[in-house]
Amino acid sequence: MSTDANNASLNRFGSIALIVGLVGLAIAGLGFFQGYNSGDVRPLMSWLMGIAFWLSIAVGMLFLTQIWYVFHARWPVIIRRQCEHSFAAFPVLFILFLPLLLVTFSGDQAGLLWKWLDSSNQLASHGTVGDDPLYQWKSPYLNHSFFIIRSVLVFAVFIGISYALRKLSFDTDKTGNINNTHIARRLSSAGLFLCAVFATVGAIDWFKSLEYHWFSTMYGVWFFAASMRAALSALIILCIVLATRGYLKGILKQAHRYDIGCLMLTFTIFWAYISFSQYFLIYNANIPEETFWYIIREKNFNGELNSWWWVSMGLIFGHFLTPFLILLWYKTKVVVWRSVAIAGWILCFHLLDLYWNIVPGKLADPDAHGAGYLVRQFSVNIFDIAAVIGVGGVCIWAFCNSTKKAEAIPVRDPNIENSLNYVE
Repeated sequence: MSTDANNASLNRFGSIALIVGLVGLAIAGLGFFQGYNSGDVRPLMSWLMGIAFWLSIAVGMLFLTQIWYVFHARWPVIIRRQCEHSFAAFPVLFILFLPLLLVTFSGDQAGLLWKWLDSSNQLASHGTVGDDPLYQWKSPYLNHSFFIIRSVLVFAVFIGISYALRKLSFDTDKTGNINNTHIARRLSSAGLFLCAVFATVGAIDWFKSLEYHWFSTMYGVWFFAASMRAALSALIILCIVLATRGYLKGILKQAHRYDIGCLMLTFTIFWAYISFSQYFLIYNANIPEETFWYIIREKNFNGELNSWWWVSMGLIFGHFLTPFLILLWYKTKVVVWRSVAIAGWILCFHLLDLYWNIVPGKLADPDAHGAGYLVRQFSVNIFDIAAVIGVGGVCIWAFCNSTKKAEAIPVRDPNIENSLNYVE
């Protein structure tokens, strides 16, 4: 397929993705509006999960690109270009995140999603946020002005670093200036640190602080591990689709797919290690401000197992054990349909992992048989599906639109020949 035909195909696909995305966003936006007016936080969580899913993929690709630069990796140069196109999603994600920030300025509903933003919000069984000693201790960090500043800074760092790396790489296509690669490597050395810090800030602010009583020093590392798994899974699917459609036909080799599969196995183990270590340390410390977070993901107030217990088992056996065992096989990493299948499996369970981290919570209820709270149970609704599809459609459109701005691969990168001729 010619370059013009490839571009035309991607343009058509991008246009379809945009239309589908806008429809999905309209449905999710309707739920957002209804939830805001009725005081129902669940549709706002749907919007947040849609953003979290696609943001984690983009963040993982940004980490991957910088890691490859820092370690002077030659084999993934042709794959790196697809990551660079994916960076076009960051400005889109920031725009879609703004409605959640605007809610925090809305007076009575300011604490609808992040309940600590409203000091009058009733807590489960013990007064209001304003009377809470834990909130008073955390208030220098958990306050509205600082929260807005941090949220903007998180996106500013992601957008700024990704824009600089894209510009340097695209400029090399035109000029062949090898200094661009050296600058990108130095930028990535500092960028990895900045992205690690601000990815942690974003994960803590947007997900962890939904239950602000909880303490965890490993939450940022969990988000990094989850993002890397999601990015690698999305990347292998993306590259195989582009190779099938002609964009990377004859360029993407089995050796590239094999190495991505090895990285998928690596971060499957790393995600499990971080998730288990967090649970193990909290279990052993047995501090109420930490253990409650896991308890509500296992039991209701009366000690009976709830719906989240089954999700927890799904994550153990579906998000770790199954991919771990399957990715041990060599053929899984090199047979195309097997690679796509396990990557799709991981992405589905990554979304379930986000559900498990975002949705559960204590709901203040004085009539809950003396316990003072109920647990928000697992559920999937139309707004969840619409948000994931809607945000994804717009992000895919941004990717397709970016492909028009540069070659399919970094044609004048100093390591392009090594990547094109790479073998296992």
